[in-house]
Amino acid sequence: MSVLSQQDHGGHDAGSQHQFTGIAKYFNSYTITGRRNCVLATYAGIAVIFLYFKLKPKKKKAIAAK
Repeated sequence: MSVLSQQDHGGHDAGSQHQFTGIAKYFNSYTITGRRNCVLATYAGIAVIFLYFKLKPKKKKAIAAK
């Protein structure tokens, strides 16, 4: 009976082959956690932009002098 590695099963790489440092440790495309963090950061950025434009004060039109 042989022991099969994760790659033999066709599963995802859990980052065991990659040693990330700095921001790449949290935002990368090699691990599921890194991909999730990239997606969450993208969604958060879109939400911030949406809320900024939705909540910023409206400009009032200048009243023409008579």
